[in-house]
Amino acid sequence: MLVALSAASAASANAQSVTVGRSVLFSPGSVQAGTQGAPVVARYISETGVRFTFDRSQPVPLMKFDRSPEVWVLRAQPAPRGDILYLNDLGEPILRANRTGGLTVFTFDRPEGLPVALSGAGQTLRMTPLGPQQLLERLAQASTRATRAARRLIPFEADASPASSALTADAAMVAAEAILRLTRLQDGREILMTVERVRLVEGRQARADLRRGVIEITVAPGQGLSGRPSSDRILAAAGVR
Repeated sequence: MLVALSAASAASANAQSVTVGRSVLFSPGSVQAGTQGAPVVARYISETGVRFTFDRSQPVPLMKFDRSPEVWVLRAQPAPRGDILYLNDLGEPILRANRTGGLTVFTFDRPEGLPVALSGAGQTLRMTPLGPQQLLERLAQASTRATRAARRLIPFEADASPASSALTADAAMVAAEAILRLTRLQDGREILMTVERVRLVEGRQARADLRRGVIEITVAPGQGLSGRPSSDRILAAAGVR
């Protein structure tokens, strides 16, 4: 039975990859880059100070920037010259690994890409189980973050079951991150003025929609972090990128 809960509170890249150090990030012919010379869960840093964790210990590659709560679910795809692209849920590149050991990260501010260097081992990226009270607290935190970004109240609501509570909580934080990103874009600020609330529901496939002032996020329990949309997909649903 569903339990109703409520709380009020990379443009396209140019595909350039730069060799950093001597680490071999993947074995020849493998789509799982980074299996040699780097930890399965590794930390990277760019010359400009961008830091992130790249986790290849799970069925799908995961990545998280230090300054963001969002965990990116990536899809590995072979690229020209034997490189490997790691794409978000819109099919856009987030990382590129080349055969000589170079790793490039693509960000909103640097869509042309930033070369990064291995800085050590990292901690596995995963969701933790949550009870009803913890989910309420996460929804309240997401609402508070979105409210501060928008400078007006944006409530978060969720219809969640025990099986989807952790994924729903994670999706709420990602939705708040998307709202924060909207405030940094001219078109985004205009769209944000029409947003009245965020609603999270269960479904068969991860989705993001904006209708009649409601950002509706659909999560698919059982699919792990792949069962919720990224902030990029939420922005695309709102009509901005």
